[in-house]
Amino acid sequence: MKVVIVGAGKVGFQLVENLSNENHDVTVIDSNQNVIDKLNENFDVLAIKGNGVSSNLLTNAGCRGADLLIAVTDSDEANIVACITAKKLGTKDVIARVRSPEYMPELDFMRKSLGLGYIINPEQATAHEIIRLLFNTHASYAEDFAKGKIRILEIQINPASDLAEKQIKNIDLPRSTVIAAITRHGNVVIPNGDEYIHLKDTLYVIGEKSSVDYFARDAGARIIGDKIRNVMIVGGGRTAYYLSKELEHLGTNIKIIEENLDRCRKLAEDLNSTLVLNGDGTDIALLKTENIEGMDAFIALTGFDEENLLVSLLARQLGVKKVIAKVSRSNYMPVLETIGIDNAVSPKLIIAKDILRLIRGGKILSMSLLIGGRAEVLEIIPQEGAPVTGRRLKDAKIPKGVIVGAVMREGKIIIPNGNSVIESTDRVIVFTLENHIEKVNKLFLHRGRQNSNL
Repeated sequence: MKVVIVGAGKVGFQLVENLSNENHDVTVIDSNQNVIDKLNENFDVLAIKGNGVSSNLLTNAGCRGADLLIAVTDSDEANIVACITAKKLGTKDVIARVRSPEYMPELDFMRKSLGLGYIINPEQATAHEIIRLLFNTHASYAEDFAKGKIRILEIQINPASDLAEKQIKNIDLPRSTVIAAITRHGNVVIPNGDEYIHLKDTLYVIGEKSSVDYFARDAGARIIGDKIRNVMIVGGGRTAYYLSKELEHLGTNIKIIEENLDRCRKLAEDLNSTLVLNGDGTDIALLKTENIEGMDAFIALTGFDEENLLVSLLARQLGVKKVIAKVSRSNYMPVLETIGIDNAVSPKLIIAKDILRLIRGGKILSMSLLIGGRAEVLEIIPQEGAPVTGRRLKDAKIPKGVIVGAVMREGKIIIPNGNSVIESTDRVIVFTLENHIEKVNKLFLHRGRQNSNL
């Protein structure tokens, strides 16, 4: 697929990385020469310096024959104009990042009248992900697939767990679960039965939902049974606004702590029942005065990763059960395991996931990016005639780093082994490292249909 990306900030750079791994023909436009140099050093892409709203530049970038243009600059207006221009030049599909709440009432008009088929909002998408994490009964990451019947769950091995220093083959795993991966000291391990589990490892377990939950309880995973009624948010940016609007509808009591007084006034005007406080969210005295110990959840959403990590750690030490931190830099993800923060959200990964699912199209029903984008979980319906169908899995040449974790067939959950045969009507949950995505596509798509577009 020929893809043009306008804007190589955090989201754009993440997309370049993902799409390059899948061997797409990628052209990137950015106005910063340092960014262009970094792209040329790290990826096999065409990087062009310039203004992405220029019709001449878009023409030179190949928009007349492109399958897709993705506009993710810092300017909503520039993204909209770039997409409109690309459509006029003949680009088949466009995706615009539009972040401002003021544009939200106009989205239907933009889609129908301006030809913007897909509009993405990282802050709003991040708010939705936080809502999902807030009302998950597990303290750590969990996500459901196959109509809620299959779950992938993150389990952090602490001193209370009886799994530490055991080999996987000696663990009493429920029949309908599999340990797909382990992260250890920032590295990803695809385990076999001889692998030992160590303290501070993080396991990624896939299987039938109730069996995964049962195994998690036995493994010492923290379960949160109480409802989320009281939430404290540090940082009053767009994500905090979208999140608070959603939580207000759910009847949640919300406190936002924000340093910028003008931003506090704006939030107070736009929100209904949310209490907005002007102050430093890293001030322990302020947090205690505002009864952080009585909060059911604490969410750090400032613009600084380090500040979010610090204040989230403080919240955990002060006894908050559910703590969520916004983290933009992927290289901070391994730190979370060490310092004990259960959940982190990365806007660039959330939005990259949504865009990649649109690009891949076909029969990928859902997907999730894990471990800072270094791994993915895909829910796929294999195409009829695909190489993985009609043969035993051990004969399908599945590379190491790809795990067929679970299959839903006629409503029943199957944990496959080497003798299992995948059918074209199955829902298959696949765990894969990021550098094997193209191999997964080849396995699950019919050879004659591996270049499907949006």
